[in-house]
Amino acid sequence: MKTASVAIAFLLVVCLAVPLVACGGDEGSPSTAEPTPTPTAEQPTAAPAAGKIAFATRRDDNFEVYVMNADGSGQTNLTNNPPNDWHPTWSPDGTRIAFTSDRDGNHEVYVMNADGSGQTNLTNNPADDSFPGWSPDSSSIVFMSERDGNYEIYVMKADGSDQTRLTNNPAGDGGPAWSPDGTRIAFATNRDGNAELYVMNADGSGLTNLTNNPAEDESAAWSPDGTRIAFASYRDGANTEVYVMNADGSGQTRLTNNPAGDGGPAWSPDGTRIAFESGRDGDYEVYVMNADGSAVTRLTDNLAVDWFPAWSSVP
Repeated sequence: MKTASVAIAFLLVVCLAVPLVACGGDEGSPSTAEPTPTPTAEQPTAAPAAGKIAFATRRDDNFEVYVMNADGSGQTNLTNNPPNDWHPTWSPDGTRIAFTSDRDGNHEVYVMNADGSGQTNLTNNPADDSFPGWSPDSSSIVFMSERDGNYEIYVMKADGSDQTRLTNNPAGDGGPAWSPDGTRIAFATNRDGNAELYVMNADGSGLTNLTNNPAEDESAAWSPDGTRIAFASYRDGANTEVYVMNADGSGQTRLTNNPAGDGGPAWSPDGTRIAFESGRDGDYEVYVMNADGSAVTRLTDNLAVDWFPAWSSVP
């Protein structure tokens, strides 16, 4: 799912400005029928999981934020907006979804209620603001911004106030994810010459390198108990695979093995499953697997791109 030569490999905003096929998608007409979850033939189907999964899809000719049940049923458009809306992330209390939108002419961070109502702009800056992530108490949102000339990690209150920069690195930092205990933020950075995953304290101090690989590592996602981090890596070739490691960077283990590319991991609320995006069926769809990589099951089936899954514990 490598999109272009950009400062940060995880900077998938490029996909909004280039032809869809360049991002691993399909230029065919979007499907209008609700897809039926389809298990892959090579592995058994996982048992049903609880909660809701939000995701971004281009089935309406532009990216919209949808929500579905954890088994893939009940797929519903939440944003319904001519510009692009994408990268949803649930507040831990399940009442709100933060997301990125270019409806104001550039990428900004928005928030809405879980049913799509009350869509509100939280950032208002001529530079791009994107990739929001919630604090565990739902009071703050971490995000990446280009307002200082390169991408850095910022934090703000959940109402958009008190926007504060946490990193200061000319190479670029992005893709932040807050730990479940609220003490740390994982993120990707180019400060070592290629995208690696780092962790820092919630105030920006104590930077620690978690991955150290010649290939790019991105898309950090904490397990609900905070002991593991799922991520995507290019270390196995031209496309990403989903990996998992311990929270200190040890025990890095590949979970997927597919030449088409797998990425964008998101944990289930109980930590037993991981939703992810995959191009294994010709275009990017949302899948789910057990936390050990077994029982891969397709949740969406659409000719347009479906990706960026985010899992909520709320039924």
